[in-house]
Amino acid sequence: MSFLGIDLGTGSLKLAIVDGSGREQAAASVAYAIETPHPGWAETRVETWWRALCEAAARLPAELRDSVEAIGFSGQMHGVVLTDAHGQAVRPAMLWPDTRALGLLDQWPAPQPNPVAPGMAGPLLRWIVLHEPASARATRWALQPKDWLRVALGGAFVTDPSDACATALADPAGVWDGTQLEQLELPQQWFAPLAPSYAAGGILSREAASALGLRAGITLAVGAGDTPCAALGSGLAQDGDALLTTGTGGQIVVLASEAPAAAQGLHRYRAASDHWYRMAAMQNVGVALETVRGWLAYEWTHAYADAFAADAAPGLAFLPYLTGERTPWLNPSARGGWLGLALGHTRGTMMRAAFEGVAFSVRAGLDAIRASGAAVASLRLAGGGSVDARWRQLLADALNVELYALDCPNAAARGAALLGGLASGHWQAGELAALAPAATRVAAPQNDAALADRYERFIDLYGRVEDWFAAPRDE
Repeated sequence: MSFLGIDLGTGSLKLAIVDGSGREQAAASVAYAIETPHPGWAETRVETWWRALCEAAARLPAELRDSVEAIGFSGQMHGVVLTDAHGQAVRPAMLWPDTRALGLLDQWPAPQPNPVAPGMAGPLLRWIVLHEPASARATRWALQPKDWLRVALGGAFVTDPSDACATALADPAGVWDGTQLEQLELPQQWFAPLAPSYAAGGILSREAASALGLRAGITLAVGAGDTPCAALGSGLAQDGDALLTTGTGGQIVVLASEAPAAAQGLHRYRAASDHWYRMAAMQNVGVALETVRGWLAYEWTHAYADAFAADAAPGLAFLPYLTGERTPWLNPSARGGWLGLALGHTRGTMMRAAFEGVAFSVRAGLDAIRASGAAVASLRLAGGGSVDARWRQLLADALNVELYALDCPNAAARGAALLGGLASGHWQAGELAALAPAATRVAAPQNDAALADRYERFIDLYGRVEDWFAAPRDE
């Protein structure tokens, strides 16, 4: 007996099979690129996701696929897939880094229960109504990415509170806000009914089973957003448990047994369980480092080696805000770059400044969480970009926390698989804490005074240039 978790990410699709004790037995992943047909747009065709799913499934051992009893889903949050009544996409999916709706954010006047970003489903759908009326007329459902994938596998048209509450169209508990939908001229019938993340949401169709090498008729869990799935898969179970994920973006998640109070720059969302969580969301982690690596013509091995071969260059700073920023600045127009370059600087010193700039952006998010009343002295660490020991030490020093690496390379996919086990009745919610993966301390802060000074300069630099970043008007 085993359970399959599917994590539909921004830049890749990951699969993980766990056994009846929650131990990972196999994993596979397939990467793909975000499409940018116009400046500021971020899209992916659903056919790209489907091909990635089929390719990744084919890489899993056939005997393990035969043992799968249920499938759970994790997906990138905030974006949206418009489909017809049969679940066929009417246009490419729009994703969270998309900024085309930046000029529409004033239609969400303060105060809002959570910060509103242009790449959330609400602003994107409002943009569709205004600029693509043909797409709007063809639409029956406005689905979250993981919900589209579940429907494609034969599941129900349904969503969960963890995804709904992050659309800027629902209350903090994840219930659709009918008054707001009416004000934005968004048809209420576009939005799927709600069910718990761990509920059953249909069964695998014969056609999808054949494409994936699985048995038809197995249970499909409703699923959850990738951040709450990563928290679940990482073993967060008690009030105050905290997780740092580093992927394309970065998130710091702190679990709460009750709804946290609203706080400037922070999100308070529903978890995949019946908990809540505070979240600091930083948009420019892996995407910024990967972009800089490309600009500097590095292979990753040499990028790490050169960046950490010597001390950081005094006076050189890098703002990583290539796609705007959410926590703590709430500034979609923020941008990045180096300041303080001199003739003696090298590719290596520029790469080191980029690593530090990304670490400092994560620290700014953690500072916002601490200011909200959550004491965070340690973080569990997950994400494909967090494995280098030098990078981990820099993060520990910049954040002033102990870091505990999880023995769980695919936390979101594992969390999705656990939801599959819950939906099929194999586990009960109270049993999941005992399934938490092992965590090993990999870095502790070294009280680096020079680094702390560079962080203060980083914050000062952003404050000095923020007025440069003018928000373009929607045309």
